[in-house]
Amino acid sequence: MTRGRLVLSLVLAALPGVAWAEAACAPDRLDIRWHDGRESFAVELADDPAERAQGLMFRENLPAFQGMLFVYDAPGRPSFWMKNTLIPLDMIFADPTGTVTRVHANAVPGDLTPIDGGPGVMFVLEINAGLSARLGIAPGAILRHPSIPAASAAWPCDG
Repeated sequence: MTRGRLVLSLVLAALPGVAWAEAACAPDRLDIRWHDGRESFAVELADDPAERAQGLMFRENLPAFQGMLFVYDAPGRPSFWMKNTLIPLDMIFADPTGTVTRVHANAVPGDLTPIDGGPGVMFVLEINAGLSARLGIAPGAILRHPSIPAASAAWPCDG
């Protein structure tokens, strides 16, 4: 995403009802809403075993309002660690409907302690550490992305 497009997206997102009414789902965007807010992130997809294994390792920075969306083939209990990850992250775990079940805040770079996503997880969004708390993202928030099947999505792309 170009800097100009990012700035425009942030400006439009700040205007109530403007960007959200017109925003369409796209593989490189993830929308999230919760009881008193919503946000949109530019995302890279990690939807196969090799991409999920690599994740955000060796990255020296993660631009604001960007992240990585891990997509699994079926619900499970993913476990993450921060080996070779150079930036602190928040991990947002969601079930097959895209509903957030857990937020692990401020994962420590290089830490080998397993981070348990809990049962029934099919999607994980990694964003800059501290952003979840600053925005108010917590369990119960809802993700919208084309990888979440519309038939079961809590917030489908067509709605």
